[in-house]
Amino acid sequence: MGLKIQTKNALFLGLLCSLIYLTVYISRNVLSAVSPEMLTDNIFDENIIGTMSSIFFFAYAVGQLLNGLLGDIVYSKYMISIGLIVAGVSSFIIPELNQRIYIYTLYGIMGFALSMIYGPMTKTIDENTTHSLAIKCNLGLNFSSYFGAPIAGLLAIIFIWKTTFKTSGFILVTVGIICYILFTYFERKDIITYRQNNKETKSNTFSSPIKTLVSRSIIKFTFVSILTGVIRTSVMFWLPTYLLQYLSFGERQSTTIFTVISLIISIGSFAAAFIYKLLKNSINKTLLFSFALSAVLFLATVIVKHEIANIILLVLAIMASNCAATMMWSFYCPSLADTGLVSSATGYLDFISYMSAAISSKLFANAVGGIGWGGLIMVWFALMLAGVIISIPYKKRCEI
Repeated sequence: MGLKIQTKNALFLGLLCSLIYLTVYISRNVLSAVSPEMLTDNIFDENIIGTMSSIFFFAYAVGQLLNGLLGDIVYSKYMISIGLIVAGVSSFIIPELNQRIYIYTLYGIMGFALSMIYGPMTKTIDENTTHSLAIKCNLGLNFSSYFGAPIAGLLAIIFIWKTTFKTSGFILVTVGIICYILFTYFERKDIITYRQNNKETKSNTFSSPIKTLVSRSIIKFTFVSILTGVIRTSVMFWLPTYLLQYLSFGERQSTTIFTVISLIISIGSFAAAFIYKLLKNSINKTLLFSFALSAVLFLATVIVKHEIANIILLVLAIMASNCAATMMWSFYCPSLADTGLVSSATGYLDFISYMSAAISSKLFANAVGGIGWGGLIMVWFALMLAGVIISIPYKKRCEI
């Protein structure tokens, strides 16, 4: 297959997967985006919203682990389309429920359904494109994961919270149907093939997955996943509430600012690629720089009280942390394509990321009343400082 055809096929596949992942992150950010309205109108309090987010992240985390392993066995089109449709139906029904137990249960189901997307999708990309094209496609996914938040914020500005949930559900179901149709078409055109069905891939490397992944720095990236998961998921989730309570913006102002902030943060994946090139294509150096910069900026956020300056510093701190996350998802994970374990490794790292997010989201909700937002930001600073220590390449052979 010629380079031109490979590039064209990667473009089609990358655009479709980016659209799919965008809808996932729109739906994931809906609760965060409508939380100022819910709090102001006394629909839910911080504890209920925190519990919902923790249940979602926990279900999403467990699902990532299970579905990541399953994604190396089952055809991607089935997992992705079913996950999108089930999540969409759940999102549509949630606003009509009155009892907390039903809301918690369905929101958990929604989280598990959305966990069926990422692992199989990255496996499909990595096994059907060249390594350099896979990195570009994964950068597109990374961008979509951040760009979903401003779209969710825009929906929250336009609609009331119930309609926002339902609109998100309709989008998920629609894209789920489109996904199944186009994946089937791509299979017929041999744009998508499934390597796990070929005997050649069942190598000695694949027969000892744990040993293989340990030799490929999976332990190091487990800690990276924990730290960046807290920042990119929990911190972003509570950002509208931070604007409402700590910086004293109004409900609509908080939602609007959150939308603008999310839009700015969405370019972080491309900034990470630039920094990576600037630091001579070294993942370790980029991780070290990103965590160090994020730590400094979080510390400055505690010191600087002016609202606009505070927001700018906080946004830059989150973007710096997200650069480290981009190294993991867009550069490290695609590098595992030769092992046949992309979906499993990605699912495992996502599991770790969202388990830490599930725990921290609930802790953050309780901590605000105890140590305050200033104390909470110091916790975020400490996490980024830990990231600096983890990123130091202690041995020359650890350089990535």
